[in-house]
Amino acid sequence: MTGATRPVCVLVGAPGSGKTTVGQALAAALGVEFRDTDVDIERLAGKPIPEIFIDEGEAHFRALERAAVAAALASCTGVLALGGGAVLAEENRAALLGHRVVHLSVELPDAVKRVGLGVGRPLLAINPRATLKHLMDQRRPLYAEVATATVHTDGRTPADIAAEIATLVQE
Repeated sequence: MTGATRPVCVLVGAPGSGKTTVGQALAAALGVEFRDTDVDIERLAGKPIPEIFIDEGEAHFRALERAAVAAALASCTGVLALGGGAVLAEENRAALLGHRVVHLSVELPDAVKRVGLGVGRPLLAINPRATLKHLMDQRRPLYAEVATATVHTDGRTPADIAAEIATLVQE
């Protein structure tokens, strides 16, 4: 891969970790584009993610997500945020090798405050707190596997987190 077609960094983490908010702040601070694969998926499908889950199911969504991740890794030159479950696919984890991947780590209490217990999040529709805890427990080792750095987000502002990541990516 050449530097021209490589993201400055890729953000991964659980729902509520701040991938979109921090990613936008980081991109602005670095003067680069911000891209979110969830937005790419919605644009491609022509509908919001919850509707994809309802109409076509999670397997279809995950197929769209794998394609979106591959396309974004090949074309994004700024800050790239992946959906919280993107690390579930082995091919996505393999594709992240060689990239600067920052895991935005969040604990359950902060994540619950940030996601609003499932509004617009199809996997959190039933028993959102327990489901979010399960998702976080299931995915944490996968985030650690792909991460080249981990940044803790609990009790911190997006600007503070973005500043820490900006320092990491400029080293």
